[in-house]
Amino acid sequence: MQKAPSEEAVRKLAEGYRGFAGLPPLAGLDSIDRAMTKGLTIRESVQRLKRVRWAMKRLHGIFTSRIAAMPIYELKMAFSLHAYYCAEHVAAIAERVREMRQPPYGLEASPEPILDVFFDEIQAAPSTAALVLGLYREAVPAVLRALQRFLSETNRLFDHPSYRLCRLASLEMREIEEYGQQAIKCLVVDEDREALSGWLDTLGRILSSAGDLDGTSDSNETEFERMFSAAPYRYDGVPKRDRRFKDPYNMGVNAEAMLFDPDVEPLPKSIMLYFKRMREIDVPEVISSILSENNGRSWEYYRDMTRQLWDEARHAMMGEVGFASLGIDWSEVPLNLTWSLELNTKLDPQERHAVLFTIEQGLMPKKNGKEYEWQVALGTADRLTALIQDYDWADEVLHARIGRQWLVPEFGSQAEAQAFGDEAWSRATADWAAWRDKGLTEHRNWWPDVYRSACRHWGIEPEPELLAYNATYENTRADLKRVSG
Repeated sequence: MQKAPSEEAVRKLAEGYRGFAGLPPLAGLDSIDRAMTKGLTIRESVQRLKRVRWAMKRLHGIFTSRIAAMPIYELKMAFSLHAYYCAEHVAAIAERVREMRQPPYGLEASPEPILDVFFDEIQAAPSTAALVLGLYREAVPAVLRALQRFLSETNRLFDHPSYRLCRLASLEMREIEEYGQQAIKCLVVDEDREALSGWLDTLGRILSSAGDLDGTSDSNETEFERMFSAAPYRYDGVPKRDRRFKDPYNMGVNAEAMLFDPDVEPLPKSIMLYFKRMREIDVPEVISSILSENNGRSWEYYRDMTRQLWDEARHAMMGEVGFASLGIDWSEVPLNLTWSLELNTKLDPQERHAVLFTIEQGLMPKKNGKEYEWQVALGTADRLTALIQDYDWADEVLHARIGRQWLVPEFGSQAEAQAFGDEAWSRATADWAAWRDKGLTEHRNWWPDVYRSACRHWGIEPEPELLAYNATYENTRADLKRVSG
């Protein structure tokens, strides 16, 4: 009988293993040596994946629930992006878990109740400083640790589908963490750290009790009490803006009336396009309220709606880029919050979604929709403006499809859904005069000053007829329909 090779011989063979002509073995994924010695079982892999997925699901809920009431514009935008990343990875991990053996998968049950206490505490953080510390100092790094530990311990060949999705998730979670560290530096002062030190210590002890987020560390059973989450978290859908947003109730300039006026040349209309894009900061505020108050839907619904939320945040930032290209300080342009305020406080989630859908469908016709805006942008002969509208149009086509998929079945037909949305929009339309009578705004006509600034950038003289433009939203909605009664 031939003698079995020694362990040393096997080790040397593995270390020196090469493919044909020196090609890397195993499709370049790993060495033979590592493939022989590393690997998690299906059970171990699934357990870790489910905990990471649950953590990202909770993070998604925190990010979305804080968008409307977060006054800082940059954090609204960042939360929109970070929620989108989480939504995508929650879906991808769930799909992978379903591939690994048979049901029940247990995806809708918390894999570790202690982890929910951890996320409940961050969800209920009472200040911006506490929120960014909880998210970006504690939660996101914990998810990243779990992903990196998984990548280092699973078999890259045997468990490649899991390895791949966790590698992609790790890249985006690292991006979130890097942004979060900058947010902490910018927004958290020493006094905040001192005041929150006890709470941060509690968060650490909660994770220790859970054996870290992925459950792989020794579980240190320590005592802790709920602090911020002692009382249940209550969602706040009232939109808030930081101090740069001057005159946020101002509805004194009707952008659409000029944009769809055939007698106005394209170039000055680019200002209104930038205004409309950046004003879309209010759409993430509304969609976040739909997501936060619409429970029990499939994750595919939340993923699609979060994609739309992030797209609308992108549109706002496109407008920001547009204003910067003209040398215009966007804070000098009143970006009103009245639309999101009225929808979030007067309508239920289905009504809000229907209003959104009605607006999206109204943007599809060539005469006064997204294609028309793109044609206007092309007419400006400015590549940036055309590029912004090109992507804005494509996104809105997707959003109309999302509405048809998820909202229309609730009404039976698209016509019924749009009629419902139109009626809800009429009920929620802001009372133009009431904002003024309450002393919240004078509905100042900001257009002449911004138009003059743009003309200086373009090196042209302002046209007297355009300087005199003074159409408002007093009697007309953004779709140019008359405001009822």
